[in-house]
Amino acid sequence: MNELQLKYGCNPNQKPSRIYMADGRDLPIQILNGRPGYINFMDALNGWQLVTNLKQATGLPAATSFKHVSPAGAAVGLPLPDVLKKIYWVEEYGDLSPLACAYARARGADRMSSFGDFISLSDVCDEDTATLIRHEVSDGVIAPGYTEKALEILKEKKKGGYVVIQIDPEYVPEPLEHRQIFGITFEQGRQELAIDDQLLSNIVTKNKTIPAEAMRDLKISLITLKYTQSNSVCFVKDGQAIGVGAGQQSRVHCTRLAGGKADNWWLRQSPRVLELPFLEEIARPNRDNAIDVYIGNDSEDVLRDGEWQKVFKVKPDPFTAEQKREWLDKMTDVSLGSDAFFPFSDNIERAVRSGVRYIAEPGGSIRDKDVIDCCDRYGIAMAFTGIRLFHH
Repeated sequence: MNELQLKYGCNPNQKPSRIYMADGRDLPIQILNGRPGYINFMDALNGWQLVTNLKQATGLPAATSFKHVSPAGAAVGLPLPDVLKKIYWVEEYGDLSPLACAYARARGADRMSSFGDFISLSDVCDEDTATLIRHEVSDGVIAPGYTEKALEILKEKKKGGYVVIQIDPEYVPEPLEHRQIFGITFEQGRQELAIDDQLLSNIVTKNKTIPAEAMRDLKISLITLKYTQSNSVCFVKDGQAIGVGAGQQSRVHCTRLAGGKADNWWLRQSPRVLELPFLEEIARPNRDNAIDVYIGNDSEDVLRDGEWQKVFKVKPDPFTAEQKREWLDKMTDVSLGSDAFFPFSDNIERAVRSGVRYIAEPGGSIRDKDVIDCCDRYGIAMAFTGIRLFHH
């Protein structure tokens, strides 16, 4: 199959629409179920590159949850501690496969943003992973293969319309890529930069110690940024992205956005949130929404009379700013990657408030010394990669 006709492009009025191989080769994908659209494929193919890069860099199965051509979450398949099982709504499934753990982490990092995601998996989708996907609101999945049972589960989703794509893991694209904007064709070499230990070897701060776990997390942050709409910043902890700030014009706004998401991820693990007395019939998306409001600045929207009764058995006590700050101060050893240099030290000041101890960024700003000095004040270890990772 050399081409595939799509229902429409980014929007229903953009017709005709198709994907095809300009070099005459067959498409490296098979549609096993459903009818994928233009944006589905953009998410799927960007996500596939991300997870294959993650597996190459870490040796672990990887998953990502994409929305609108940027990852809401990305992770490798490390075991899930009990607290994460609880906040990701997977307690009932017992011990999960490494690939299922990767997806639970990728989906769970920012559940609000992952609602209606497109999933990419580095390995053959197994029954555990398909079972998790079945219970989430999602548009589709791409993987190099599916077990018989996993495919059976996925084909039942969305009344039989769930999109399931199989990609040839041996497919290698041409070294030059092309796109058109306003009828003008652009050409560039593919982004094939290897994210490895050598890229992180130029540590410019007084603190030169980056433990193996932090090196892994820095690689995850940079690989995630390779496929995130720029400007972008990514916070990572324990093998998973916990905050992605994408598509902002200002670097510090990326850092604030990603830091706010990382804070929410940590606040969801606090005893006060874990013990929220939800009504049994409240669905996961509604719980996610209620938690997001409860830990935010507009908690009265879910705590005022007439509202709390819709989701809680009893009215929870407010989560005060002081209590949240006390809990956030316990978050440590977070890694941060930036797709371009930090022009001001305000990015470091914001990152510190979310527990960042390790940073990777290209360097090259006229204010590099100010940024390094700020890192030194907080004992942060920072590596200059010398390479920008813009993605558009």
